[in-house]
Amino acid sequence: MKAVLDHVGIAVGNLADALSFYRDALGLEIEAPEEVASQRVRAHFVPTGPSSLELLEATAPDSPIARFVGKRGPGLHHITLRVENLQAALAQLKARGVRLIDEQPRPGAEGSIVAFIHPSSAHGVLVELKQRVPREEPAPVVRRLTLGDLELISLSDGFFRLDGGAMFGVVPKVLWSRHIEPDDRNRIRLGLRPLVVRGARTMLIDAGVGDKLDAKLTDIYGLERASHLDHSLAAAGLTPESIDIVLATHLHFDHAGGLTMRGDDGRIRPRFPRAQYVIRRGEWEDAMTPNQRTRASYFPENYAPLAEARVLQLVDADTTIMPGVKVRRSGGHTPHHQVVVVESGGHTAVFAADLVPTVAHLPEPWVMGYDLLPLDTMRFKATLLAEAVKGGHVMFFEHDPEVAAGIVVEEGGKRWVERVL
Repeated sequence: MKAVLDHVGIAVGNLADALSFYRDALGLEIEAPEEVASQRVRAHFVPTGPSSLELLEATAPDSPIARFVGKRGPGLHHITLRVENLQAALAQLKARGVRLIDEQPRPGAEGSIVAFIHPSSAHGVLVELKQRVPREEPAPVVRRLTLGDLELISLSDGFFRLDGGAMFGVVPKVLWSRHIEPDDRNRIRLGLRPLVVRGARTMLIDAGVGDKLDAKLTDIYGLERASHLDHSLAAAGLTPESIDIVLATHLHFDHAGGLTMRGDDGRIRPRFPRAQYVIRRGEWEDAMTPNQRTRASYFPENYAPLAEARVLQLVDADTTIMPGVKVRRSGGHTPHHQVVVVESGGHTAVFAADLVPTVAHLPEPWVMGYDLLPLDTMRFKATLLAEAVKGGHVMFFEHDPEVAAGIVVEEGGKRWVERVL
């Protein structure tokens, strides 16, 4: 059994007094409260790095927290250790003669299951064991935005996981983990969000990870595709045959995997049979001749069949791909990485791809370790975000697990996103 510290539970008698210390005096962020009906308690989580504090407020006189505060006063209530398999952990502890309060898991906060160990077996400390429960994915949610004469539809190809340290480069874990919590393998959950633009033609920007990864890579990247791009397209009233143009921001597997598919005969072919596939020439050449650093992200089966099928269109410079949609080379993540700018009716939206993959990446120095040219990323990001703030542009975040799009606001040197989708 491997256990890591998840959080420390603190019983509070007066929440306002507790917040005046933890939030106001210490300057810590307090998350929105969560009701735990089974315990008649309200939990306020306080992120402090890889672990958290949990301020526990009783919601009924017979709550265990109410009894604790009435008997002992406010203070340390329990520590919580996170395990991967709670049932197995309880069986192991029971076999060793450890006294358990709960021999079977019960519902806990944050959608988890929990069980408590009696303080008599833990040297006077109440210990809670916690297991995260994988969330059941709802039916595909199609998020639509009208931009002048164009319709923008944010789709989903599911979720995957990448190493949190690699996603934030030189930013310390104690900082980035406040925004996105890592799992037991230090991976963070990321979205896969292609974008459809409907106007004179129907364009798909990027295509997710697709379905060609083997079992080993599926496990490494924690791939979740119970709901994937085909489901999202159907929910939007589209099919693969509806797509006229597929535009790639770059050719890493999590953006280009869905450009092709494996047919029933085992052959790999273009996934969108009527589409022309638009790719930047320099990106194509880099992807076709990867080096030791880049070959872990470039998989030729995702894009080489496009040339064989004669549906590939290479562009050499910033240009308009269809009315209202143009590309701008950002470099940075890859030398020829590009962002997509959509303009109509005096309004602008930007599909930032891996330049700003999540809302947590708004600060210029918060750059991925995957970026080949991080200083180029920082320079172009500063320019793009300044334009977005000034113009009130809608920015699409391809990898954010929650926010598909929002407006970037800056005030007093601080930036944040006002969610749109």
